[in-house]
Amino acid sequence: MDSLDPRLPHRRSNRRLWLAYAGCCALAWCLYVLAGSEFDRGLDPFWLAVYQATTTLWAPMLLGVAVWPVARRLHAADNGTAATALAHGMAAFSFSALWQAGEFAVNAVLFGTDHAGAVLVAGLLWRSVWGLVVYAAIATAFTAVLQARAARAAAVHAAQAESALAKAELSAISGKLNPHFLFNTLNSLIALTRKDAAQAEAALLKFSSMLRYVLDTKRGAEDRVMLSDEIDFLRDYLALEALRLGPRLRVDWDLEERVLADELPPLTLQPLVENAILHAVAGRKGGGTVTISARRNGLNHGLDLAVADDGPGCDPAALEPQPGQRRGVGLAALRKRFALDYDGQARLRIHTAPGAGFRVDLFIPQV
Repeated sequence: MDSLDPRLPHRRSNRRLWLAYAGCCALAWCLYVLAGSEFDRGLDPFWLAVYQATTTLWAPMLLGVAVWPVARRLHAADNGTAATALAHGMAAFSFSALWQAGEFAVNAVLFGTDHAGAVLVAGLLWRSVWGLVVYAAIATAFTAVLQARAARAAAVHAAQAESALAKAELSAISGKLNPHFLFNTLNSLIALTRKDAAQAEAALLKFSSMLRYVLDTKRGAEDRVMLSDEIDFLRDYLALEALRLGPRLRVDWDLEERVLADELPPLTLQPLVENAILHAVAGRKGGGTVTISARRNGLNHGLDLAVADDGPGCDPAALEPQPGQRRGVGLAALRKRFALDYDGQARLRIHTAPGAGFRVDLFIPQV
C-alpha cells in the first residue's frame, strides 16, 4: 500500500522540489520578457521579447534538471571542499558549453549554420560567463536542498535514537519496580508466617491475586492500566499489610468516581504506599495514616494522584542520593520513569519537612 511505502515521503519531497524548480523557471522567463518588452511601442517588441526569452532560456532550464544528479552525487561523495569545487567547476564549463551548443543547433535549424555561427561567435564570451553564473545558482540551490534534507534526516535519526534509548531505560526502570515489590512482599509474608499461619494463608491468597496483576502488566514500558484496576491491586496490598500491622495501619481513601477509568502505568501507586507504610506506620508504635487521593485536574483535565502520610517527614535535602549510600529503588525508579514517560508531560513532586509528614503528588496526562 502507498501509505506504508517508506519511499513515499521522499517522492513527495522530490515532487515539491521540481514544482519549485518549474516555478523559478517560469518566473525567470517572465522577468526576461518584461525586461525586453516596450509596451508603448505596441505588441511587436513584446512578441520579440517572448521569442528571445524562449530561445535563450530553454537550454539552461532543461540543463538545470541535469544539475540535480550532479549535485546529489557530489554531496553524497563528500570528497572535501577542494575536490568538490573542482568537480563543480568542470560541470559548470560543461553546462555553459552545452547551453551554447543547444542554441547553435536551434539557430542552425531555423536560420542556417552561417547565422548560427555568427550568433555563437558574437555572444561567446558573455554566454560563457552567464553559463557559469546560472550553473552556480542552480547548483547552490540544489545543494542547499540536499543539506536541508540531510539535516532533517539527522535530526529524525537523533530523535529516534533518543526515543529508543529512553524506551530502553524506561523498560529497565519498569523492570526494577516489579522485583522490588515482590521482594518486599515476600519478606512480609515470611514475617507473617512466623506469627500466624492462618493469617499467612489468607495473605498468600491476596498475594496470588496481586502476583497475577503484576504478571499481566509486565509486558512493556508503555503499558497502561485503568486506575480502578490499580486501586483494586492496592487494596489487596494494603489488606496484606494490615494482617501484619493490624490497627496501626489506617488508610484514608479520597477517590473521585469519574477518574477511575483513567489510565496510568502499572505499579505507580504501590511504591509510594509502601514507602509511606515503611516510614510512617511500621516504625511507629502508634502507627499512622496513609491518604490516597485521585481527582480530575481542573485546568488540563489530567489525572492528579497523591499519596500522603502523617509520619515524621524529613528534610528535603535528605532525599538527594549520597555517594556510597544505598537507597530503595521504588521512589527513585518512579521519579525516573515519570521523567521519561509521557514525553516529559507527567510530573512527580515531593512535599515534606521534619515533623510535617510526607506527600507525593503525581500528574498523569490523559488523552
